[in-house]
Amino acid sequence: MRVRYSKYEPGFDDLSGADLMDMLQDFLMDSGFSDPYNRYQPDPDRAPTAEDLFDALLQALLENDRVPEEWLEEARQARNPENTRLYQEIQKLMQRLQDEGFIRLPGQDPTDPAQGQGMQGESQETRLELTHKTVDFLGLKSLRTLLGALGKNAPGAHATRHYASGVESSGETKPYEFGDQPNLNLSETLKSVVMKGLENLEESDMVIELSEYTASMNTVVLLDCSHSMILYGEDRFTPAKRVALGLAHLIRTQYPGDQVRFGVFHDSAEEVPLGKLPMVQVGPYHTNTAEGLKLARKILKKMGGEMKQIIMITDGKPSALTLPSGQIYKNAWGLDPVILAETLKEATLARKEGIPIHTFMLAREPELLAFVKKLTQITKGKAYMTTPANIGRYVLMDFLNRKVSRN
Repeated sequence: MRVRYSKYEPGFDDLSGADLMDMLQDFLMDSGFSDPYNRYQPDPDRAPTAEDLFDALLQALLENDRVPEEWLEEARQARNPENTRLYQEIQKLMQRLQDEGFIRLPGQDPTDPAQGQGMQGESQETRLELTHKTVDFLGLKSLRTLLGALGKNAPGAHATRHYASGVESSGETKPYEFGDQPNLNLSETLKSVVMKGLENLEESDMVIELSEYTASMNTVVLLDCSHSMILYGEDRFTPAKRVALGLAHLIRTQYPGDQVRFGVFHDSAEEVPLGKLPMVQVGPYHTNTAEGLKLARKILKKMGGEMKQIIMITDGKPSALTLPSGQIYKNAWGLDPVILAETLKEATLARKEGIPIHTFMLAREPELLAFVKKLTQITKGKAYMTTPANIGRYVLMDFLNRKVSRN
């Protein structure tokens, strides 16, 4: 029997889109911290371009020792890099990400006319768009990491202090009232039948099973994207985004009745669609907490629902305020009494609307602690001192269990 051996040709055919996404997570979630030349003056409007993706893939392949030495040497010597094997193979990987639905170039989605409206950078570079598949991928990865730190947990609907005549039985009973689900307790009801006779049975003689009453929860997650979130030698914003994506995936897959939406606050505040969240970066901003709370209240009012909450992730005291004229008043020194008063006013309005504010602090400055303590007292919410390394555990445990155990 003759065996033929073919020459080994290096390449990246064994890498799937999911493999590539694993390698690109840090690039996609970049908060502006990783660029040493732009670290202290991040561009809030930056979006990844096709050239950025090429560079990120090259860096990831080099870090994983996937690039043959002869390809690197060929690229170094080439006058026209587009003709080298390394360039052509990375272009194939970029196309693979598009073919498998992880990235999209503007105008590729025929259902969204807005995407054809020239998403170009200043240098006319094509900006990339992340698809729902990418957001789901990043959310699932984040959630698995966060839940792995928690241990096993079986999420379900949110329990309340009330009972209802349906859902999961609680073992308790009550007389039937008009409008109750016909979930009869036969043994108790038959006692009335035996004593009074079927022909004399009245509505009040029927006994129904009581069940745990559960309600949907509407959540707005507020992320502080002021400059301090990357300023002091550590990236605090990327972990915050990972928590937000993990929470979104958890709610979508395990709590179908719940809703979650996202906002960022800085000099001002705006809502961010889930699909844009991974690419949000920190900017050279102050911290307009009042505007963030006002935005969250507005979003929750539109969402409706019985149970509402605001989850706020921040590392700084309020230092900015939107004046009635629309101008932004800023003061980064201490707790400005004007800014503080307007911020606590928003917290008071939230309490009147039945919205608790749960604050996760990524710093322990005395001014921040004093502010959050007052905020918590007003809204009857909770406050946790966390770090970028463990914030996910705190947020998810609070969401799942309504309490936190510090280990």
